[in-house]
Amino acid sequence: MSDDASPAAAQRTAVVSAALELFHEQGFEATSVDQIARAANVSRSTFFRQFGGKEDVVFADHEVLLDEVRAYLAQGHDDPWTAICVASERVFRHFAADPVVARRRYQVVRQVPALREREIVTVFRYERMFDDYLRRSLPGLDPLDAVGFAALVTAVHNHVLRRLLRGEDVHPDVLRTALAQASARFGVGEAAEASDEVVVAVFPRSMPTAELTRRLREHLDD
Repeated sequence: MSDDASPAAAQRTAVVSAALELFHEQGFEATSVDQIARAANVSRSTFFRQFGGKEDVVFADHEVLLDEVRAYLAQGHDDPWTAICVASERVFRHFAADPVVARRRYQVVRQVPALREREIVTVFRYERMFDDYLRRSLPGLDPLDAVGFAALVTAVHNHVLRRLLRGEDVHPDVLRTALAQASARFGVGEAAEASDEVVVAVFPRSMPTAELTRRLREHLDD
C-alpha cells in the first residue's frame, strides 16, 4: 500500500524478505538476528534500530498498514461503512501484490505459537480501529452495531485473505464483492442503498429483540 520508496523503507523491506526466507528455510527459533542482518547486508545495530526483535520483522507490514489505515480513515468520509470496507480492501491489496512473501509469512506464523498469538492481537487491532472509527463518525450509533460491523468486515477480509495465503489466485474484486454482500445483509453500504427490496414489519414494542430477530429471519428465509 505504501508508496514510500525511501532508502530506509527499501532497507526494511530487504530485512523482512531476508528474515522470512531464513525463517522458512531453517525455522523461526533456529534463526538468529545476526544471520538475518548478514543476509540483508545490514549491521546488527541497524536491525535493532528498525525492529525490536524477530517477531517485529514478521509483523512489520501490519504496523505500516495500521498506520496507513488510520490515516485513511482520518481523512473523513461521507459513508463511514463503505470507508471501512475500502480500508479493508487496501490491506488485502498490499498482500495480494506480493503473494509469495505473504504466503511465506503465513507459513512461518502457523508454525510458531507465539506468532499465532500475536497475529490474533494484530487482527483485533484492525477490528478495534474500525469499531472506534464508526463510533466517532456516527454519534449515537448503537455500540453493538459498531462492534458487529467491525467484526463482520474483519472476518470477511480474513476469510478471503486466507484463501490467498493458502495458494488460491484470489483477485481483490473477490473481497470487494464479499464485503458488499456482507454490508447489504447488515443493511448499510452502497449495495444496501441500491437494493430495491424493502421489508416492512410491525411487532409489539414489548417483544424481546431476540424474538423479533428470530421472526424476521424466519419470514425472510421463506
